Amino acid sequence: MTQLLNRRDLDFLLYDVLGARDLPNAERYQDYDYESFQSIIDTAARIAEEQFLPHNQKADANEPQFDGTSVVTIPEVKRAWRAFADAGLLAARHDVENGGMQLPALIHAACNAWFMAANPSTAAYPFLTSAAANLIHAFGSETQKASFLPAMFSGDFAGTMALTEPDVGSSLGDLTTKAIPIDGQRYNIRGQKMYISGGDQDITENIVHLVLARIEGAEQGVKGISLFVVPKFRQNAKGEFAQPNDVTLAGLLHKMGYRGTTSTVLSFGEHNDCEGTIVGEPGKGLQYMFKMMNEARIGVGLGAAMIGYRGYLASLDYARQRPQGRSMSDRDPRSKPVMIIQHTDVKRMLLQQKVWSEGSLALCLYAARLVDAHEAEGDENSGILVDLLTPIVKSYPSWYGPKANDLAIQVLGGAGYTREYPVEQCYRDNRLNPIHEGTHGIQGLDLLGRKLWQHNGTGQKLLLREIQATLSACQQHPELSEPLRRYQDVLKPFMDTLLKLGEAFVGGKAAHVLGNASVFLDVMGKMVVGWLWLRMAERALATSEDSNFTAGKLQSAQYFMRWELASVPAELERMAQLDDTCMQMEEAWF
Repeated sequence: MTQLLNRRDLDFLLYDVLGARDLPNAERYQDYDYESFQSIIDTAARIAEEQFLPHNQKADANEPQFDGTSVVTIPEVKRAWRAFADAGLLAARHDVENGGMQLPALIHAACNAWFMAANPSTAAYPFLTSAAANLIHAFGSETQKASFLPAMFSGDFAGTMALTEPDVGSSLGDLTTKAIPIDGQRYNIRGQKMYISGGDQDITENIVHLVLARIEGAEQGVKGISLFVVPKFRQNAKGEFAQPNDVTLAGLLHKMGYRGTTSTVLSFGEHNDCEGTIVGEPGKGLQYMFKMMNEARIGVGLGAAMIGYRGYLASLDYARQRPQGRSMSDRDPRSKPVMIIQHTDVKRMLLQQKVWSEGSLALCLYAARLVDAHEAEGDENSGILVDLLTPIVKSYPSWYGPKANDLAIQVLGGAGYTREYPVEQCYRDNRLNPIHEGTHGIQGLDLLGRKLWQHNGTGQKLLLREIQATLSACQQHPELSEPLRRYQDVLKPFMDTLLKLGEAFVGGKAAHVLGNASVFLDVMGKMVVGWLWLRMAERALATSEDSNFTAGKLQSAQYFMRWELASVPAELERMAQLDDTCMQMEEAWF
């Protein structure tokens, strides 16, 4: 075990729970095996620990600076970026003939977990770049691919997504950035974007912005939005990316966490000389951008899980070494103090962190396994299921990860809020994740307003089939009888409530249903993670020879069913009744 990730736990999730050994059965991954997977993860862990972790605190204390002309980051960020790129990780998921590694999404996610635990702010630069490159690869023209992908894969160029505007926020249909046709695929881009992570920096030669804009004269709303590739520097007469493209940094935003990642306000076309090339067809920009957004949402979930996980390991280590107090049965003031991990309330806080953090990691890795089943094995059902679960994968870890970090601070007591220990920074970093890539409320609306009903509810049926398979497997283990019963006791009312919400949704009460979308998102997140805890406990019983490891999984599953699911029935009752308490609150009453 390191301070970043319990490798025993990661291997258990990959190979015993999610079946990573079967991945080479797919033609795309046939050149891999268990040993090569482990070697790649070892490499990622080494780079994370040697190049990312050492400057995590330094990057937090020394934010990027803007002198009015350029941005300056600490030099360790560039060295970490170069180590990441030189290892081939920027192109890891792409075809070998394109310079990639054809790495399975599951193994790629396992690698990324190390970087997110080590240094989330520096890790943001390569992860955004990979996502931008994936979008260009999927939807860009051959010219765009040839112009940008080789340099993005090599680490010479970085990438960003430029969606949000100062007066628009998440309501992208109201954006005002304009695209004025020049000729062919070229457009003059004019507008301002903000909260653009990595929008300017000094680590790469160029930055490739993916910008949402409305072509002049296009209809209002989301159907009028198009997507454009807008580099910071554009090609000159010699074909070199050296000519400024009128993309101006208006300023840096200063955040409570992720301080090593620049958060920028960018002006496009202040001097009417910003050129972009359109991606795909006009009016389909948001459709294309959702590929990057959904990838980023899963990435945010994994990042939140790992920051929560790191805080858990730090507080666990502290609790094992910090002597304070005595057991309740020891009245002798001359006896030696016990380590605080012996106190029941500390065990409670550690166990709570464990079920949130390990459950969140299992959720994110499960989503990655579905991506492999869909893309490499041709399983359309897996594609439907990962689409359904994406709001949960983003939101559950990003909601409970900061809560885990809050408990980590509490375990350390007064030491927890000092900068001598990492847990206070973990909390500040992680508190951004409930907002990154769409707030909790937006994810709830996406889940309850769209995802559950797509494909005639096929996603619901597929998820229930997966859950029932685990419940059947659990019946073979007497040790799981109580947590199994508790889960089953909640599953039926959950499905009944879902049916009632669907009937109300189509029966003219959509506003009442969606008014409680965030509550539903939380409840369904608990149901999914509860199922995964049963699956982990069952797999530990079936595969592990380590009695302590297995007992830890069983106790965690027990805790989740007794403590986490306990609040679900009351929440289901409120939703089934279409509770309108919040909806009926008047502005003047606050």
